[in-house]
Amino acid sequence: MPYVLAALAVLLGAAAVVAGEADDSPGLQGIGVLLVLTGVVVAVRAVRARRSAPR
Repeated sequence: MPYVLAALAVLLGAAAVVAGEADDSPGLQGIGVLLVLTGVVVAVRAVRARRSAPR
C-alpha cells in the first residue's frame, strides 16, 4: 500500500510542477516538488522496512 501512495504522490507532484510552470506559479511548483520528495521518502522507507523485517 505505501508503494501506491508514493506513486500517486510522485505523479500528482509532477503534474503540479508542470501546471505551475505553465501558469508561472512558483508556489504550485514548490508544492509539487514537496509532493515528489515526500513520495520518494515514503517509498524508500517502505523498502527499508521490508528489507529489515525479520523473516
